[in-house]
Amino acid sequence: MVQLYNLHPFGSQQVVPCKLEPERFCGGGRDALFVAAGCKVEAFAVAGQELCQPRCAFSTLGRVLRLAYSEAGDYLVAIEEKNKATFLRAYVNWRSKRTENSRVCIRMIGHNVEGAFSKAFRDQMYIIEMPLSEVPLCISCCPVKGDLLVGCTNKLVLFSLKYQIINEEFSLLDFERSLIIHIDNITPVEISFCVGYVAVMSDLEVLILKLEPGPKNGERVHHNPRKTNNRMRRTEEGISNEISQLESDDFVICQKPLELLGEKSEQSGLSVTLESTGLADEKRKYSHFQHLLYRRFAPDISSYVLSDDIKLHSLQLLPIYQTGSLTSDGKNLSQEKELLSLFCFFSLPHVGYLYMVVKSVELMSVYQYPEKSQQAVLTPQFLHVITSNNLQCFTVRCSAAAAREEDPYMDTTLKIDYSNTYKTVKTQSCIHLLSEAHLLVRAALMDASQLEPGEKAELLEAFKESCGHLGDCYSRLDSQHSHLTLPYYKMSGLSMAEVLARMDWTVEDGLQKYERGLIFYINHSLYENLDEELSEELAAKVVQMFYVAEPKQVPHILCSPSMKNINPLTAMSYLRKLDTSGFSSILVTLTKAAVALKMGDLDMHRNEMKSHSEMKLVCGFILEPRLLIQQRKGQIVPTELALHLKETQPGLLVASVLGLQKNNKIGIEEADSFFKVLCAKDEDTTPQLLVDFWEAQLVACLPDVVLQELFFKLTSQYIWRLSKRQPPDTTPLRTSEDLINACSHYGLIYPWVHILISSDSLVDKNYTEDLSKLQSLICGPSFDIASIIPFLEPLSEDTIAGLSVHVLCRTRLKEYEQCIDILLERCPEAVIPYANHELKEENRTLWWKKLLPELCRRIKCGGEKYQLYLSSLKETLSIVAVELELKDFMNVLPEDGTAAFFLPYLLYCSRKKSLT
Repeated sequence: MVQLYNLHPFGSQQVVPCKLEPERFCGGGRDALFVAAGCKVEAFAVAGQELCQPRCAFSTLGRVLRLAYSEAGDYLVAIEEKNKATFLRAYVNWRSKRTENSRVCIRMIGHNVEGAFSKAFRDQMYIIEMPLSEVPLCISCCPVKGDLLVGCTNKLVLFSLKYQIINEEFSLLDFERSLIIHIDNITPVEISFCVGYVAVMSDLEVLILKLEPGPKNGERVHHNPRKTNNRMRRTEEGISNEISQLESDDFVICQKPLELLGEKSEQSGLSVTLESTGLADEKRKYSHFQHLLYRRFAPDISSYVLSDDIKLHSLQLLPIYQTGSLTSDGKNLSQEKELLSLFCFFSLPHVGYLYMVVKSVELMSVYQYPEKSQQAVLTPQFLHVITSNNLQCFTVRCSAAAAREEDPYMDTTLKIDYSNTYKTVKTQSCIHLLSEAHLLVRAALMDASQLEPGEKAELLEAFKESCGHLGDCYSRLDSQHSHLTLPYYKMSGLSMAEVLARMDWTVEDGLQKYERGLIFYINHSLYENLDEELSEELAAKVVQMFYVAEPKQVPHILCSPSMKNINPLTAMSYLRKLDTSGFSSILVTLTKAAVALKMGDLDMHRNEMKSHSEMKLVCGFILEPRLLIQQRKGQIVPTELALHLKETQPGLLVASVLGLQKNNKIGIEEADSFFKVLCAKDEDTTPQLLVDFWEAQLVACLPDVVLQELFFKLTSQYIWRLSKRQPPDTTPLRTSEDLINACSHYGLIYPWVHILISSDSLVDKNYTEDLSKLQSLICGPSFDIASIIPFLEPLSEDTIAGLSVHVLCRTRLKEYEQCIDILLERCPEAVIPYANHELKEENRTLWWKKLLPELCRRIKCGGEKYQLYLSSLKETLSIVAVELELKDFMNVLPEDGTAAFFLPYLLYCSRKKSLT
């Protein structure tokens, strides 16, 4: 957990008076600062009484390109340029340079100094020239040993720090070229070196190696790169040739981002070779190496030129030491530095990366900058970043991680006892201290497999305690980070009542002030449908807190299940205060109506509900759904107000729940469960109020995804009631006529259906309503008829109601001939209206191909329906005589028919052409 630290941990700020505009600068240990400008380097004191005063100055050979200081050996090294030539020089014994014109000695690296000249070197500054065959690009000094690493194109040169012993009283600092690290296909922009660890950075790549000493017990020395590297090198050369060829044809090849950790980093494609520089084998400090990390970033492909927005900068290896440990006899303390852990940091303009590279290689933190960064410096506790407009400062986990690596079982509950002293301090420093303790505990819990059960329990308790303290700190702050109160209190395991008990309720100067962090936590906790119910006393304190800090939230918090125990009179008094203070809203009105119900004051409830239109009341319920629906222990619970509206204003209740669904305040299944619980029905029973809600959903024109599901729910319910002759448990809110007029999904019922239904005089009103709604849905344009067929089985065709539904479905499926047979058999009076409505256009031929011959056949058989068939035949002949020519008309007439009966229709068919 890394957070922005707003207050920089600096005791003061000082201005260094430079004569020329600084070009390069670097620190000189704890007491000096070096500034290079032009061909001169000035040293300033940064400690003691002579703060920021010039200490000494000396000339360089040319303009300084790079500057570095080594505390080990107390020397300054620079890359200088003169007349387009580049030089590498080390400035030693610079503290002896009293004046700018003081004498300076210059010598070559490795040059033996005779005894006669030793006194001169002791009392004056001297310069060591280090010639190189390649142009030096960057430099880095080992903070422990003082060795110097120089970066050149495709190679790194290591100069080991050593001392020439002149006599017993004096030794002379010198360097010895000890190793060359060849790294093909990389141009180092920055390098960093620390006790054998080498970090190399180009514009888009970072490589970390660990140089290891000579082998032990006859172990073989590796002087050459592994076969994998040779293969990679050949592959890289092949790729380079292909890339060069493609780029010549105006193509740019961009490699993908890549991160390789540990041994996998050998697959980076960079060939690494160690070359010793003539020393005897027994004197070699490093003879082989180990790959630790390789990371490659993608360039900006929008430009052929590498953009500064993607270039890496600020490469740094940061060692964490332990100083002062017991010796083997357990008595004396050794002040020698012991490396506990090592961290590598590098940065892009907008994001920084921190890796741990000792024992295991892992990415510890990623730092997002709010602005474009120019340079960054990592310390054990902080990351300082210079951005385009500010100096940013971030907390880091280096010290905590190093301590965890050293002692996995350390007593981390102590960095908590210490912080208890500061639990009332409202400063960022207190939060930082608590955060470090919290991070240590979290780090210990990350590897819980190494802990004993008792230790794990103690750490978990310490973790919760640290979360509680951090929650306390953030709850007392009124800053942009006060929202962190919520997650810390949640991780602490404290209940809302326990958190409130930790608060200081004392009033200062007659005014009670509540900070934003506490308000944020309480507000969100009350919204989370917790199963915790506050006592009457705590509930009263909470409503008082919000009335003072955020009065607009008072209606909302009163609707929380956790506030169930509040005295209704107390709640009403605060709501009335909102009215008198000019804060009037529909939400206050609805909350007052709900509280009035709890008080048993029905008159006040009715007055409040009548003060606004139904549309506004629905909007109020959308603003606060908990006025109607609450959740307790994962179950939906209707409120007392919802139960009252079910009896008094069911239409308003249905409209309000529909509004909640349309505004994504409640899901489809939740709404269905709500109405079932509200009406005290089990899962297998559907109350009429839920059917009213489904019908309202159709009227509201919901998306098509929900449409077919609604059709299925409604038709299933209609069919079930019709098959069981089960009336609705309450009066439906809408009639079939209302639905047809209000909703396009309910179609006009076909005229022949009314004739069919009118033949049954035993149907009651409620039965007719369900039947009409089902028929209207089937007649509508949106209904998928095929989906309902499997569910029609309970609805028998023996009843007129069932028959009408089956015939409607078959008609929609264009099974007209089968429908004609059924109607002729069951309800002949409906046949002609059916044919007039359905047998049109391409189906018009069924008049003479199906209906005419079928009527003739049934008339021949006689029976009680003879007159109905005869009347239908006459109407059919009138239609066919109009549609067909005389010859075709004669062909469709029966051969054994009576001529006198058909003669009028034949005469009309023959005369219609002349009449036309």
